[in-house]
Amino acid sequence: MPLFKKILIANRGEIAIRVERACRELGIKTVAVYSDVEKDAMHVTMADESICIGPARAADSYLNIPSILSAAEITDAEAIHPGYGFLSENPQFAEACKKSGISFIGPTPENIRLGGNKARAKQIMKKHGIPVVPGSDGAISDKKLISKLCSKIGYPVILKASAGGGGKGMRIVYMEPHLESALSSAEAEAHAAFGNGEMYVEKYIPRTRHIEVQIAADNEGAVIHLGERDCSVQRRHQKLIEEAPSPAITEKTREKLAKFAVKAAESLKYRNVGTIEFILDADDNIYFMEINTRVQVEHPITELITGVDIVKEQIRIASGLPLSTKQKNVRLKGHSIECRINAEDPFTFVPSPGQINFLYLPGGPGIRVDTFIHAGSVILPYYDSLIAKVISYGCNRKEAIEKMRRALNEFQIGGIKTTIPFHKTVLSNPDFLAGKFDTGYLERENAADR
Repeated sequence: MPLFKKILIANRGEIAIRVERACRELGIKTVAVYSDVEKDAMHVTMADESICIGPARAADSYLNIPSILSAAEITDAEAIHPGYGFLSENPQFAEACKKSGISFIGPTPENIRLGGNKARAKQIMKKHGIPVVPGSDGAISDKKLISKLCSKIGYPVILKASAGGGGKGMRIVYMEPHLESALSSAEAEAHAAFGNGEMYVEKYIPRTRHIEVQIAADNEGAVIHLGERDCSVQRRHQKLIEEAPSPAITEKTREKLAKFAVKAAESLKYRNVGTIEFILDADDNIYFMEINTRVQVEHPITELITGVDIVKEQIRIASGLPLSTKQKNVRLKGHSIECRINAEDPFTFVPSPGQINFLYLPGGPGIRVDTFIHAGSVILPYYDSLIAKVISYGCNRKEAIEKMRRALNEFQIGGIKTTIPFHKTVLSNPDFLAGKFDTGYLERENAADR
């Protein structure tokens, strides 16, 4: 089957540019969409065509399904790539594309719907023999039942929004007297963020690693994995530094993770690319956590250690083509690290919008920078604060760290605050260098202030 001739990219910033680059290499025309404050943005100027879809507020533009579909119809785009964030995990958007005769470059609406319902996904994993964290079998709303369950599995517990993501609607409860207030605040936050206040309960396992496995599945049901990523350097459940492969797991554990991830994708009849996410406790026990039904922010580190272009793979699969490679041909080579550079104060993490008056991006052997910024760019307060991703690649972890430290020292930006100093501090921390960290590492050790 032939590839699409024209793709509309329903996103902005660095991910829109990333998709544009993949399309250009595949000989596919691109359509950029933009809000009325981003008409001169880099993703707009790089595209073959562009169209305004509404005012600055995301709800009126990048989340406006009718406007995006109209833009696709006006420009004769055959397919829509949603990037990450915004509408990328919205099953109604995927269904609306299908009804409009436009291909959605991502998994099926059913896959997306299940990925958004963590409690239901957990039930399915449990049924197929994939280990899950002890807790409720699904969403639970009765406060008395929640209290009984928490007492049964034992404190501490973690309350999670069924439709959650990005750390919203999550609360750790260490003792019973704090349960009621934690539940109320988690439900309110989840409802505000996702329009769904349903919660489920899990045993809270301290000192865990956050490990995710990249998978790809074509329309014939063939599934491959592209190794794991370690996303354990987090602040308030927000990923800050990722690396591949994980420095903390044995080959035996790596094989188990891959086996579970492929089995999970097969059991869900998954299509396109995605990640199966797990937590790993101090004793190397593996527990399924969730499914992410989109291309991840951290996908470049997997691309560098496998040589597989994940965005091109998305486009090929959505076009009806088979996977470009077989599992036996996937080879993990070297080590890669990604630092997310945000327009934020490096110590308080308060957003720092404004105009960039000077910029020098790092380069040299083993360094990749995915960004949309340039000297003169205005970082707007309406959208996510991620402005660049610095990715290093080396023969081993030590070399990847050395290259990343060099790149962070080269990266010069004026006019706004960024998290570059934070990353420099972490990459010099003895625990990080030794690979001895977990998802609570920053808060517990106050590593960034050492």
